[in-house]
Amino acid sequence: MEQLTNETVELLQTMIRNQCVNDGTAESGQEERNADTLVNFIEGAGLDVEIYDAAPGRRSMVARIEGSDPDAPSLCLMGHTDVVPVNPDGWSRDPFGGELVDGEVWGRGAVDMLNLTSSMAVAFRHLATTGFRPKGDLIYFGVADEESGSAYGAQWMADNYPDAIRADYVLTENGGLHGGPSHSPSVSMNVGEKGVAWRRIRVHGTPGHGSTPFRSDNALVRAAAVVQRIADYRPPARFHEHWGTQVANMDIDDETKAIMLDPNKIDDYLESFPHRGAAAHLWSCCHTTMSPNVVAADHIMKTNVIPDSIDLNIDVRTMPGDHTDEVDAHLQAALDDLYDAVDVEVIMNDPASLSPTDTPLWDSIQRAVAKPFPGMSITPQLVVGFTDARVYRNMGSIAYGAGLFSPSVSPGDFSTRFHGNDERVDVESLELSTNFWIDVAKDLLG
Repeated sequence: MEQLTNETVELLQTMIRNQCVNDGTAESGQEERNADTLVNFIEGAGLDVEIYDAAPGRRSMVARIEGSDPDAPSLCLMGHTDVVPVNPDGWSRDPFGGELVDGEVWGRGAVDMLNLTSSMAVAFRHLATTGFRPKGDLIYFGVADEESGSAYGAQWMADNYPDAIRADYVLTENGGLHGGPSHSPSVSMNVGEKGVAWRRIRVHGTPGHGSTPFRSDNALVRAAAVVQRIADYRPPARFHEHWGTQVANMDIDDETKAIMLDPNKIDDYLESFPHRGAAAHLWSCCHTTMSPNVVAADHIMKTNVIPDSIDLNIDVRTMPGDHTDEVDAHLQAALDDLYDAVDVEVIMNDPASLSPTDTPLWDSIQRAVAKPFPGMSITPQLVVGFTDARVYRNMGSIAYGAGLFSPSVSPGDFSTRFHGNDERVDVESLELSTNFWIDVAKDLLG
């Protein structure tokens, strides 16, 4: 296993250094660098690998170990190859150095999700080179453009080459963190995710000279009011079907658990919660959220010109059951009288998705976790971000966010590394995840 762990570390370092940064523009990402790295790595096992280019540089790759029984269920290990942008000024080390320091690999993508993408590739290659013959197909899918909505990645593949990636079961990001009270520890696996309903709000004004702002109709000033109202908006709490299980597995006293299960009390409790990162995560677990993150204009702005239009990109994440009409209702409630003064455009509009847990894959995950952690139970949870799992669920697949991390990794601290500064992952977690994929594949398909 030490050799496999070293392979995972080295592959992760290479993928970090490839700098496949996806800023949301069509020309960014350049995932062909990581796709080609994976192709070269897996082709060495004597497997055929297919590549798919959704646009110049936006490359995904698929490899397959053919199953012996065409009627047996198939399993796909899916990892995305792109990473989000980074400001190096906030980092202690080079964000694209891929350095191994004190048992941790540093770099953008180390936890989102090149750690899992690389460990999946090593596990897949190991199974191929050791003669593993699954009953159903085992598929490895290194996919582009997850970080910006999948238009050049999983969704493009589903629209254009669905048979190349189709699978009954799918494992992707992100699960495997330890939690629960000391007398009943558990490992969380993600069985669903909130919806993503990005909106672009266009705020209108009247152009004029910047030297005469008195009684002007400045779109930027009105946009500031729109941003503030969205930031201040507090929708009521709503609990999804797995929230009770998630709370039950928290290491908190019964009185606090009762508060966490009371929609009339949880908001005040989280307002005073001491750990900001944990409070933000728990709030997002039980509320539709709206975050105004980008301001732009469709023309060049100048200091001495009062702008006549401003665009605001709003990251809306919806609870199960919410879709287009409910998002509009949230925006109306937040903006009040300003709602009729703006135009709202849909950027993304995918509802929340969930997979059931009464499946053979769930049972295989439980057994794979129990190998290094005897007696440890797994618990389902809903993630607050979006992943490519939603694309597979729309194709009819059972999809979970999985993995397996070291018990020393704090879920609260770990969550701050997603899209944050000093992103890094420990080698023990890389070893556990690599072995985890092997154990699940053998248990489910062997």
